[in-house]
Amino acid sequence: MEIPSIETAPAPPEGAPGKRQPGRAGRNLPAAIGVGLALGAIITVPLYSPFRWVFIGVLVAAATIGTYEIVQSLRRLGALPPVPPLMLGGAVMVVMAYREGAEALFLALVLTVLACLAWRMADPAEGFLRDVAASTFTAAYVPFLASFCALLAMPADGPRRVTAFIAVVVCSDVGGYAAGVLFGKHPMAPSVSPKKSWEGFAGSAVACMLAGAIFFWTLFDVSPLLGVVYGLAVVGTATLGDLGESMVKRDIGIKDMGTLLPGHGGIMDRLDSLLPTAPVAWLLLAAFVPYP
Repeated sequence: MEIPSIETAPAPPEGAPGKRQPGRAGRNLPAAIGVGLALGAIITVPLYSPFRWVFIGVLVAAATIGTYEIVQSLRRLGALPPVPPLMLGGAVMVVMAYREGAEALFLALVLTVLACLAWRMADPAEGFLRDVAASTFTAAYVPFLASFCALLAMPADGPRRVTAFIAVVVCSDVGGYAAGVLFGKHPMAPSVSPKKSWEGFAGSAVACMLAGAIFFWTLFDVSPLLGVVYGLAVVGTATLGDLGESMVKRDIGIKDMGTLLPGHGGIMDRLDSLLPTAPVAWLLLAAFVPYP
C-alpha cells in the first residue's frame, strides 16, 4: 500500500465552501480524537497481550513510516539519504534493543550510519556530506529514539513502564491543548509554533505532574513525589520535541510531515513529543522504579 505523500498543497482560504474549520487550536478535533483512540488500542492491546513481540512489530512499523516521512521531507531540501539501509537499520535497532539491550542498540545505530555511508558511495561525490548528515540525523532521530520504547518494554513490568511513558506524554499534549484553548494569550515561541502558549505549557506541566504522581503510586507503588519529578522531566522533553519538529517543518516549508492520520498529520506529527522523551523516561524509570 502506498504511503500518503507529504501535505504540500496550500490550504483553502478561511470560510471556503466545504472547508471544515479546525477550531481555535488548529485541529479537526473529532477526527483527532478518533485517530488517537485507535492508536491507543493499536499500542495497548499487543502491549498487554501474551505476545509482546506484536508490540515490537508496531514499534518497527511506526519507526519505518516515520523514517520514510523524514526522508521524503529532507528531499525537499535537496538531501538524498538512502532509504534501504535506513529502513533495514531502523528495524534492526528496535529489535536488537528489545532482545539485547542498550549496548546492542548503540551498535546497531553505528552500523546503520556506516551502511548509509557505504550505500551513498555508489553515487557521485557531489552532495556526499549533505546526504550522510541527513542519513545520520534520520537514523538517530527516528528509529534510535523509538528503540528506547523497546528498552522500556523489556522487563517483566515493561507494559507498565511503557504505559507510564506514553500516557504522561499524552497528558502533556492534552493538558497543553486544553489550557491553550481556554487561556492561551502569551505565545511561547511565535516564530516556531504560533499556537503554543505559556498558558498551554503550564497546563501541560500540571497534567504531567499529576499523571506522573498517580502512575508512580498506582503502577509501581513508589513515592508520588518521584512521579512529580518524572512529570516535570517529561513536559520539558515533550515540549522541546514538539518545538523541534515544528522548527524542522518550518525550515523545510511544510505544514505536516504526512497525511496518514486525519486530524494529526503524519506519523511523525504524533511521534514528535514521544521520541525525545523516550530515553529520558527510560533513564528516570530505571533510576526511580526498581526492576522486579
